[in-house]
Amino acid sequence: MEQHEEDHRGTVSLAAGDGQQQQEDPLADALHALSLNITTFIQAELQSTTNVLELLEKMNLRIADDYNDFGDFASGLRVFVERLRLKNDGFHKYIKQIDEIDQEVTELEALVSALDKCTGSLEAKIRAAYNEHHIG
Repeated sequence: MEQHEEDHRGTVSLAAGDGQQQQEDPLADALHALSLNITTFIQAELQSTTNVLELLEKMNLRIADDYNDFGDFASGLRVFVERLRLKNDGFHKYIKQIDEIDQEVTELEALVSALDKCTGSLEAKIRAAYNEHHIG
């Protein structure tokens, strides 16, 4: 009676009575090689995926740092804008005072213009009276 035993390389051992005879099985060898190649391929794909994920993680950390910097900048900018707003609010009372002074100056200019006309008219009358008095 014969017994068949297969080792890890795909060779078949035939045991017949007291002697053993080894026979190569090309199909078993090919399947074993295919299995090793598939295993190597899958390991390479997994390593590639792992490398891509590690790179992605590093990129995410870098972007997170950049966004933290943007956040710090935005916070500083918000504080700066708030200070400007407070200063602007403080200038409103001065702007109102300047507008009031400008209105008063405009009214004063109108008064000066009216006084200038009156003075010119009065000067003309005085000259006329002087000329009439000295000539006549």
